[in-house]
Amino acid sequence: MATYSSTRPFPRLKRLSLRIPIMDAYVFKELLGPFFFAFSAFLLFWALNIFFIAADYIINQHAPIFLVLRFVVFRVPQAIPMAFPFAALFATLLAMGRLMGDSEITAMRTAGVSIRRFAITPLLFGIVTFILAYLMNEYIAPVAVDQSTRTFYQIIYHTSSLPVEPQFFRKDPDTNNVFYVTQLLPDNKTMQGVQIFRPGRTGWWNETVQANTGTLENGRLELHDAIQTRYNDKGYVVAQQKIKKMYIGLPLGETAAQFMSTANSDPWTMNSKALGAQVNALKSQGIGGTALANLEINLADKTAWPFACVVGVLLSLPLALRFGKRGRMVGMALAMGAFFAYYLLVSAFAALGRNNAFPPELAAWIPNIAFGVAGLILLWLEEH
Repeated sequence: MATYSSTRPFPRLKRLSLRIPIMDAYVFKELLGPFFFAFSAFLLFWALNIFFIAADYIINQHAPIFLVLRFVVFRVPQAIPMAFPFAALFATLLAMGRLMGDSEITAMRTAGVSIRRFAITPLLFGIVTFILAYLMNEYIAPVAVDQSTRTFYQIIYHTSSLPVEPQFFRKDPDTNNVFYVTQLLPDNKTMQGVQIFRPGRTGWWNETVQANTGTLENGRLELHDAIQTRYNDKGYVVAQQKIKKMYIGLPLGETAAQFMSTANSDPWTMNSKALGAQVNALKSQGIGGTALANLEINLADKTAWPFACVVGVLLSLPLALRFGKRGRMVGMALAMGAFFAYYLLVSAFAALGRNNAFPPELAAWIPNIAFGVAGLILLWLEEH
């Protein structure tokens, strides 16, 4: 009987490992400390600012401290789109400035490392922060701000329902009827001061319906104690009658929940999908002007503001290489100056976009384009 034996061991499977180059890992660690410091400081400043404003309700209106603190905590995520870019800008200036001040970058360049190669890690860091800022702004901030708003109404109106804002108009594109609701009662079901405007063939209103209250039943608007008024082509009243109860179809075939919802009045409580649906709904109803432009700017800002993380790294990297040897105070001053310059540019073009002097989407992205191009030019000059 033959046997087989061998002293050679079975081949071992090689372990797959992802190792970050030493230089990249070193630069990444240098970025983390300043980033978390700036991010935490920005959110703390934001929270304290809101708390000092809300403290008035504790002192003068005797609001429960728990509600005020809840309002402040849930309002903090609203700062996420601005906190991430500022932290990325601050971290790049301080970290790269420190490496430049200690001549470590000079040593790397002497060893043959180009600026383009060295810039890979900060840029990847900016891309990661952009993704985090975008996801948090999409899925965390809207829910938190909505809870904060409801808490605010609990403080002011002693109810968690969101009242309809005054002059709340909604147009039905199928019938061209315009709905107006004065306010929504705390039960979140009953509306007061309901008015409906029905246009005639000439474009003038030939019929209006005014009701003291209205409720939504089975996909219809049920009006109570309504007054129906008809007009002729010259605008004179030709008939008027009181109706104890009448029914009107909801605009756009909406459900009762959609018609009563007031969350859409605040872009901060909506993600990109919901805000885009709101923009499309206004366009389909023929509503434009400042209201539509403002929503379009807010929709573009959902991506433009988080992308400022990448732009901040592009701009701060060449600044750190040029001024890093002058100390950390210079880096902090540059970070604050660049951030406020960016914020002023954002505010200026947002105003132009709302007035339709610029296309709203372009107005939201112009600050990123301007600062990004400036950063690329400065980086190219440093390389050459």
